[in-house]
This record gives sequence, C-alpha cells and structure tokens, in this order.
Amino acid sequence: MDCQTAKPTKRHQPGVARDDLQLILQRVPAKVWDALRRRRVFITGGTGFVGCWLLEALIWANQELELELQLIVLSRSPEAFRARVPHLAEHAIVCLVEGNTNALGHISEPFDMLIHAATDVAAANGKPHAVFNDILDGTRQTLELAVRCGASHYLLTSSGAVYGAQPATLTHLPELHEGAQDMSQPGAAYGAGKIASEWLLGWYAREHGLHANIARCFALLGPYLPLDGHFAAGNFIHNGLRGEPIVMRGDGSAVRSYLYAADMVVWLLTIMVNGESGQHYNVGSEHALSIGELAQLVAAQTDAPVPVKMSTASASLAAQRYVPATAKARKQLQLEQYTDLPSALGKTIDWARLHIIRSTIEKRP
Repeated sequence: MDCQTAKPTKRHQPGVARDDLQLILQRVPAKVWDALRRRRVFITGGTGFVGCWLLEALIWANQELELELQLIVLSRSPEAFRARVPHLAEHAIVCLVEGNTNALGHISEPFDMLIHAATDVAAANGKPHAVFNDILDGTRQTLELAVRCGASHYLLTSSGAVYGAQPATLTHLPELHEGAQDMSQPGAAYGAGKIASEWLLGWYAREHGLHANIARCFALLGPYLPLDGHFAAGNFIHNGLRGEPIVMRGDGSAVRSYLYAADMVVWLLTIMVNGESGQHYNVGSEHALSIGELAQLVAAQTDAPVPVKMSTASASLAAQRYVPATAKARKQLQLEQYTDLPSALGKTIDWARLHIIRSTIEKRP
C-alpha cells in the first residue's frame, strides 16, 4: 500500500446536497474536527451506503476546514467503485486499497483512526455459519490492524440486530436491554456475529488501550441507499418511481423508524471521538411509523399515483417493532435528530429519481 496525499487542484463537486454537508459541518463538534486534523483514516465498507456518506462528508470537511486528511479506503473492487462514484474514488485525498476485511495482514503502514463500516457477508452465499465467521473475522482483522498500525481511535458500526426481537411491551430499545438472538434460528447469524464482534472490541480496547466505540445502527434513509436490496424503503422508492405497485411484505403493521444519512454521519464521527471508550450507542430515530404508513408516504411522493399492495405470501407474518431509544447519545454526546422524516424521504426520492434516470440513459444503445 503506497498512498501519497496530493493537494486538490479544484473544488470538490459532491454527489449529495450541499446543505446536507453543511449540516454535518455545523453539527459535528469542533473538538471532533480538531481530532481529525492531519489524520490518516482507514475506512472499511467505504464503497457502501455508510461509507459513501462518510467519504462525502470527510472530503467536504477537508476542503472547507483545511483538515489535511488522508482517507485510505478498502474495496473489493476499486475499478467498480471508480466507475460508480468517480468523484469520491478519484479524489486527491482518497487512496483505494484492494482487498477485503478478512485478509489485512499485508497492511502495515501507520494510520491514526479506523472506521469499520463493512460487513463482508456477500461472499458467504447466504450460509449462516459463513455470515457469522465473516463478520467476526472482519472485526478481528481490523482490530489487529488498528493495533499494528498505531491507531488511536476505532469505530465499529454494529446493528440493532444485536437485541434480537423487540418485546411488544417495549416501545424503544435502550442500550441496556438484555435481549438475545434466538440461536435456534439460522437467521440469527448476523446479529450473533455483531454481538461477538462487540465483545471482541471491548477486549481489544482494554488490552491495548485503544479508544474504541460501537455504533448500533438502525434503519436509515438517504442518497446511496440501495434500491434493489433488502431495505423496504429502497424497494418502495424503486417501485414507486418506476410506476410499479409498492408491495409490502406482510400486512404493513411492522414498525420502524428512519434516521437521515447526514444526521448519521454526525452521530458516527461524534461517537468515534467523543464517545466513552468501550461503550455502545444506538444510532437511529425515535419517531416510529408502520411499514404501511411508509409505503403510503412513498407512494404520495412519486411522480404518478401507484397502488400499495400486501404480499399475500407473507401476510401472516407477526408485526415486529424495530425502534431505538437514543437517550444515551442525546444526554452524553448532545446528539439529536436534525432532519425530519418527510425531508429525509423527499431527499432520498429526489436522489433516486436522478439515479434511475441516469442509469436508464447509460443503458441506451
């Protein structure tokens, strides 16, 4: 790995709205920006939803605040990343390193901070034991890398999945909730892998004096949200903008909440620097709504009215709630939700509309 920082010769043209980036600049505490000044930051998962937002924000902050950052981004396919988001991949302060989180032994250059935002489960082919192993191995490798390369700060993006099923009597999941995965189910592999990763982080933090924190992320909205994955909001937006029926899995009574990606970046950077080492913080919104309500909101904001349908194949699924309590982050770190749901949804839909139009044009002969 040979990354040299070159001074940008022109102003960065971001792929997200400038007012979102300005919100991040204003809401991230000055102490955090000071801690990032002249730092080399290693980011895994830099080509995904969370990673692209981190890159957008850090590149913008580097330009506006003259931070002199260097961002080292791990990617399984640098060429594919360059083709998808060249304004990020080819920026002067970004260095792409080919590889995955399960094979980092060849990297030994020093850096100051590590953000582990990757979950390399794509190569697991849906096999539960492989999903668990990939999550845990990736965390172990990045922790060893942080220690080996002299990093002072480490942030793990975990998941609200560590809590297991949310009890019907609990409206919001606090960090102290002692829920657990149903280990008899193969689908528990993801949450179990995150739980094991969190334990491993705590051990490394104590043994090596690493300032390490955990961000348990819940549902999110914003540009770069996959439109064809397992995210209900992305699927609804994709179908609605194409004039296709919005199809819900189940009867639409499942409850979620959504935090906008610009807000998420403020939370992640603040947790990494200002959070108490070894602690975990929920990252999400407390404003809950049903999947049915979300589907109707998306349908109302698309270009033409589209019907909302229920998938009869899964209509018998029990309603589930997935909503965090965020008092810990609000009280300890003075974090809050800055972007309301209508605005977050509108910004995501506007980005998706341009994304779909651009993809359609590019596919034309």
